[in-house]
Amino acid sequence: MPYFDAASSAPLHPVARQALMASLDDGWADPARLYREGRRARMLLDAAREAAAEAVGCRPDELVFTPSGTAAVHTGIGGALSGRRRVGRRLVASAVEHSSVFHAAASHEAAGGSFTEVPVERTGSVDSAVFGASLGEDTALACLQSANHEVGTEQPVAAVAALCREAGVPLLVDAAQSLGWGPVADGWSLLTASAHKWGGPAGVGLLAVRKGVRFAVRGPADERESGRSAGFENLPAIVAAAASLRAVRAEAAAEAARLRALVDRVRAQVAARVPDVEVVGDPERRLPHVVTFSCLYVDGETLLHELDRNGFSVSSGSSCTSSTLTPSHVLKAMGVLSEGNVRVSLPAGTAASDVERFLDVLPGVVAGVRERLGVPVTGRPAGATGAAGAAGVTGVATPTPATSLVVDALGRRCPIPVIELAKVIGDVPVGGTVTVLADDEAARLDIPAWCEMREQEYVGEEPAERGAAYVVRRVS
Repeated sequence: MPYFDAASSAPLHPVARQALMASLDDGWADPARLYREGRRARMLLDAAREAAAEAVGCRPDELVFTPSGTAAVHTGIGGALSGRRRVGRRLVASAVEHSSVFHAAASHEAAGGSFTEVPVERTGSVDSAVFGASLGEDTALACLQSANHEVGTEQPVAAVAALCREAGVPLLVDAAQSLGWGPVADGWSLLTASAHKWGGPAGVGLLAVRKGVRFAVRGPADERESGRSAGFENLPAIVAAAASLRAVRAEAAAEAARLRALVDRVRAQVAARVPDVEVVGDPERRLPHVVTFSCLYVDGETLLHELDRNGFSVSSGSSCTSSTLTPSHVLKAMGVLSEGNVRVSLPAGTAASDVERFLDVLPGVVAGVRERLGVPVTGRPAGATGAAGAAGVTGVATPTPATSLVVDALGRRCPIPVIELAKVIGDVPVGGTVTVLADDEAARLDIPAWCEMREQEYVGEEPAERGAAYVVRRVS
């Protein structure tokens, strides 16, 4: 069964497995002890730190191992904010950072700090000038990922780092998605990463803090990992993480070129074979193995289940596939369609034949989901209702089309409000409007995205007794 969700967690690299098994025999002792077994464990830990530091591009004494990438982000943000509390209490980050950054920001705000969210372009990239303009004298820390975990867009780290340096603000770079493919552009002050993203074992994160960066650990600390990550080190996993990072880096150039060609084919063929689809993210400045697209009129959860039944493991940023009822904050910040969203992230070694089979299966799966949801046939004649009295629409059919209609989609999850909009847009004349009443948070994103894709005018959102009223004007 093809596994296409490497951006969530990559399969364990063979080198990681070998190193893990070997270090279980030699790395079980306490590396802080002076007897023979402790010295052997210390040698393994030091070697792992040197290998990881070389890949990161820092000194070994600047890098510590943490229990996860999330722990590395939380420790890095908390330590930098504490160390620079006399400078100010403002945290700046892009609107598409990993959720761990926003959790840390929420905690910071709850403690009296402030948070500035920098918007992104439709490709998911920040404008470095806009990011730089958000930095002020009271800014204690800035955060910017190296590449986005949902759409693969690479960020202008070098340009932002230069602006942060001019402003005297340290920059934390979350390199979880990109570190296995190569080093991060220089100029960062703190860097975090997670081993399971590159084929190492879960439960190992990296936190690098450059010398000279003011840093004060929040909460209790002990003598391990420079006081920045408390508790006994998981040495076998650390050794496996460092060994696999070195191994994937050695393979990165060749594998990146191969996977980029496969992703290029997915980007082109999905748009060609599936009607009403939007491929999102930057087409050029992106990770080599990630492609994300959103399909109009599709329930993302059903789509993923159907692909799973056909043997493909993929993920989604749709709200219906997450633990919350709100759309992906990444897709929302980009202003793109959120429902029917599919992220394909290819692990190393993915066969071209598996990609071709995915491209063969996908159109039928999407068509089947749309048919079950009652999606109108694309391109139906303007004014054709398809059935007397479209469900949820107020108004009476007359020989002369009404200049406005109201679709009552309250209590219905997306993509149903969008589907109902599509059913009736042809029932108003050019210049007429359709108002969609909806209380699903995803409608706030998906109705404007539908207008963008179908070349209709999104007039705006109006208050309503329940939910909101989204007004669309027919222009073609």
